[in-house]
Amino acid sequence: MKQINVGIIGTGWCGGIRAVASASSPWVKELHLAEIKEERLTEVAAQTHPVTATTDYRRILENASVDAVMVSTTPEGTHYPLAKEAMLAGKHVFLEKPMGLDLSEADDLIQLSREKKLLFTIGYSQRFNPKFAYVKRSLEDGTIGEPVTALVSRHITRNLGKKISGRVRLSPAAMESTHDLDFVLWCLAPRRPIRVYAQEAAKIMKQQYNAADCVWMIVTMDDGTVFTVGGGWVLPPAYPNFSSTWIEFVGTEGAVMVDDTHRDVYVTSMKDGIRFPISSMPGEKVKHVYAGPMEAETLHFLECVATGKQPLVTGEHARMVMEVYQAADRSVETNKPVELTATEVPTLATTSA
Repeated sequence: MKQINVGIIGTGWCGGIRAVASASSPWVKELHLAEIKEERLTEVAAQTHPVTATTDYRRILENASVDAVMVSTTPEGTHYPLAKEAMLAGKHVFLEKPMGLDLSEADDLIQLSREKKLLFTIGYSQRFNPKFAYVKRSLEDGTIGEPVTALVSRHITRNLGKKISGRVRLSPAAMESTHDLDFVLWCLAPRRPIRVYAQEAAKIMKQQYNAADCVWMIVTMDDGTVFTVGGGWVLPPAYPNFSSTWIEFVGTEGAVMVDDTHRDVYVTSMKDGIRFPISSMPGEKVKHVYAGPMEAETLHFLECVATGKQPLVTGEHARMVMEVYQAADRSVETNKPVELTATEVPTLATTSA
């Protein structure tokens, strides 16, 4: 088995999960960590025993033995420049969403990965949720026939919403519903979106963070399929779980309904009241078991680098997701549908990966 050397830049919530997964992976020979918060770096290093641990990410990029880098930094504006630096240093790149703040940044990363023949993928971890994957299979094997319509409703707690809104000026469409846009567009591929109409509500987060509370989108595909995706981050602080999602996929021969509201494990205590544990989107460690999709996504990327396979999420697909949520933001501003024309989907020069 070929082993690889991996660097992780940013070891917060998601980066920490990826570091733990990488440390125990048979694909990984050496693990290298970079984190600007020394206390967090020390904490994750104690869990993962990396070869190097530094507060300067450049030490990882300058290390010629490092094959691949996972960029798990905040704020989100750091994603594009760090990913570009890593590619220029010749590293395969796993990048948390969003892949950039505008389409020109996405195009630059895609083009650079092609020119340098590097693997490049984006962190859309919900594809590794078994329930979501089942919906995809139900379409591929014809169980529900041709798709007609779909709906995904996702809500997270107000505490998480404030954390995200306080660090970046991106809407719930870009930061939360992006996972569900990726999921539905993945299920419907190779169909492409041609029209987006969106509305928002802004009664809670507007005054303090100048952010919407939720955004709802209607997306029309080029074959006439229509789907709705809505996401918000203002569930009350006392809500007993982190993330609550409902999915409907209706086809010509049937339908699939998915309850991903995380109400299957119930804990109540005198101190905390009712809690629904194991309910975050990334997943939570339960001793030797990982309850969630992010570990599987991390291991998938490591295997792809070691074996030369194309990761499940391509940069081109992630760019299409960005087109849709940016069109949704424009629709909210103009109160009109936004057409996705060919000029907004430029053809990039092709280079083998």
